[in-house]
Amino acid sequence: MIMRLFRPFFPARWLFQEALFRMRSPEKTACLTFDDGPHPASTPELLDVLDTMNVKALFFCSGSQAEKYPELINEIKQKGHLIGNHGYSHLNGWKTSDKLYCEDIDIASQFTSDNLFRPPYGRLSISQYNHLKKIFKIVFWDIMSYDFDQGFGADRSLHLLNRKIRPGTIIVLHDTPDSTCKVFLKDFIERSVSKGYRFSLAI
Repeated sequence: MIMRLFRPFFPARWLFQEALFRMRSPEKTACLTFDDGPHPASTPELLDVLDTMNVKALFFCSGSQAEKYPELINEIKQKGHLIGNHGYSHLNGWKTSDKLYCEDIDIASQFTSDNLFRPPYGRLSISQYNHLKKIFKIVFWDIMSYDFDQGFGADRSLHLLNRKIRPGTIIVLHDTPDSTCKVFLKDFIERSVSKGYRFSLAI
């Protein structure tokens, strides 16, 4: 059961050697990233926590959500955070033609970013990757929090992050109303800072 849960979310690094899975830093730095937003029921609350903790993050936004809530995109930017492209329709690259997949990302770039991209589900084909790497810095992750899974639970996500954080780590959280990260985000940042970590956007 555990292997079935974890396997889909960790792409084989040797297949995507020019993509970023972890920041190249020996120092105690980490990067917080949020996928799938923005949303009025989650984004403002996350921004408030980040403001309180004086932390900047990278928001990989859905193009459809960004088009729907441009004021939230502006607020994210105004607060000093970065915006990334997470596709327009959250397509699974393994189940989508190269043409449709790349067109979807191109549409999303009008509302999100034209230089930073994270594949939805972490799934894209080699041909899709080879095309997109010429245009985008492709950012995967080092730690998946599973905050999208209500069955996994906030306490378990917090324990996982506290245990697995390491220098250069890139962490995936979710900017959605049903994410549990709003429960543990402040605690995680406080614990990490107490260990000597700082949060960076130097990807």
